[in-house]
Amino acid sequence: MTRPALSAVVTTFNSVQTLPACLASIAFCDQIVVLDSGSTDATADIARTHGARLIVEPFKGYSAQKQSSIDHAAHDWVMLLDSDEWLDANASQRIEQALASAQHVGYRLPRREWLFWRWQSPSARHNRYVRLFDRRHARMSDHQVHESVVVDGSVGDIDALIWHRGDRDITAKVSKANLYSGLQLQAESTRKKRWLRTRVVLYPVVAFLRYYLLRGHFRAGWAGFIAARVHAFYAFLKYAKVLEAQRGRDQP
Repeated sequence: MTRPALSAVVTTFNSVQTLPACLASIAFCDQIVVLDSGSTDATADIARTHGARLIVEPFKGYSAQKQSSIDHAAHDWVMLLDSDEWLDANASQRIEQALASAQHVGYRLPRREWLFWRWQSPSARHNRYVRLFDRRHARMSDHQVHESVVVDGSVGDIDALIWHRGDRDITAKVSKANLYSGLQLQAESTRKKRWLRTRVVLYPVVAFLRYYLLRGHFRAGWAGFIAARVHAFYAFLKYAKVLEAQRGRDQP
């Protein structure tokens, strides 16, 4: 049984370090679309070298930019990757097999994270994300950050690993925590949150324990510990910034 045609879509900005691995891993797809938001490095040249259809558009926000890349796809079935992600060597065969039967309209794939100077332990819990889907039944969420694919229909799982070579160091990770917490503030500061002060105090502790123990980042040694602490700091910033905004509005 032959599989339906498949488009791969990738959003980029100054992605020279990771884009070659990303595009090489999706070479089996029938089309590759790279939506760039104005890179000043060789990102565009790399995309052309890999035979991708290159489109340049101003950055509209994380979710909107990804939705735009999906809209540019030529085929109904879409594989969505970030420019700092790539598929494992065994992934293409498993994706081809899943599409040949297509029992669902969306599929979740596990992702293994880079933690500063080492990879997440294979024994740790890998988060799963919908990255393969029929776009006629799917769309990007409207979240400012932590955007995701929303599927109207059944979703299955494929053991096709995504490698995520994310933040290059602690400085970049903390900067992203500050940026993302600010973006979430824009979405949430108008809503009254119950027990806000309690969340500021307790939620970072819960976030650290969940990340470090339940997700198994303790298996990655100091890298896992630092990643969990930065994640807890992000949880703190989210609610601290909302508290600051609400207290600021109460001032004369």
